[in-house]
Amino acid sequence: MRISELSRRSGVSVTTIKYYLREGLLAPGRHTAATQAEYDDQHLRRLRLIRALTGVRGLSVSTTREVLDALAEHAGDTHRLLGLALGSVRVGEKPAEAGPEAAEVDELVEEMDWDVHQAAPARAALAETLGSLRDLGVPLDWRTLLPYARLAERTAVLDLDQLEHLEDPLEAAERALLLTVLLEPALMALRRMAQENESARRHTP
Repeated sequence: MRISELSRRSGVSVTTIKYYLREGLLAPGRHTAATQAEYDDQHLRRLRLIRALTGVRGLSVSTTREVLDALAEHAGDTHRLLGLALGSVRVGEKPAEAGPEAAEVDELVEEMDWDVHQAAPARAALAETLGSLRDLGVPLDWRTLLPYARLAERTAVLDLDQLEHLEDPLEAAERALLLTVLLEPALMALRRMAQENESARRHTP
């Protein structure tokens, strides 16, 4: 396909595609003339992933390049590839310093028998949330979170089930990223609606 069709099918402007080509985020097309090139479905998949990483995850161009390089390095490792795309595995960054609640997160992960990397950003985020709740006078401990963790586990099964039929690793990474980041507001909205319904059930005569 020509660059104009690549732009139309990907939703990325021709100007931006040319910028990605100059920056090395997108491989050159097959030259058919001095100023013309042909692109294929691999270019389209990579371009969609670039758009997802920069637009949805909000990564800079330089960080996106690092993630794409790491994806290429681990192309045969679907688990690591998804971790890189989703941000559960960091590229070129040191893990955040553990707070006092980190040990509780460790206990939760152990109780759930989860295989979660020690440096996963979600560990630090959960520990920070526990600390903030305590500062505000809501002393939740890790055991209180167990029923929520089990719900999250069931949600993760639904998420990963939607990737089972995808054979191309770049397409799987893009789909996982979009499902995770863009579905989160929908999941939060469903929770709010369920809370309203439960409140009505309990408190409305």
